Amino acid sequence: MRLNLPMLAAAIILFIVEVIIATKLNDYHFIRAYFGDFLVVILLYCAAKAVYDFEPKRLAIGVFAFATLIEVAQLFRLADVLHLTGWARVVLGTSFSFHDLLMYAAGCIAVYWLDTRIGLKLRLEYLKQR
Repeated sequence: MRLNLPMLAAAIILFIVEVIIATKLNDYHFIRAYFGDFLVVILLYCAAKAVYDFEPKRLAIGVFAFATLIEVAQLFRLADVLHLTGWARVVLGTSFSFHDLLMYAAGCIAVYWLDTRIGLKLRLEYLKQR
């Protein structure tokens, strides 16, 4: 296993952006309600890809399934049932939205497409150099 530094850098940058969205951009409804959800699945994808070379399609499906599971937990108010507070409550979330599922799907499709296009191009360039 080899650490994928570009994916790690992308994950770190996306994490910082997500923290900014969560803490500083409350007045920007579209960014807070939709764009953050789009980015969070890309963050998860990049973080996973940074530590293991998952096959892109399986990883995108797995990330979408995980995000959907979290959203379903919000539907059943799991944070309230477990009496979560602080960051645990923020991470799990408290309100279900079908639009979130659409944004998760869009984010997974976008990162899959980028990874397969850019990843293939980088692998071909690497093979040409050998």
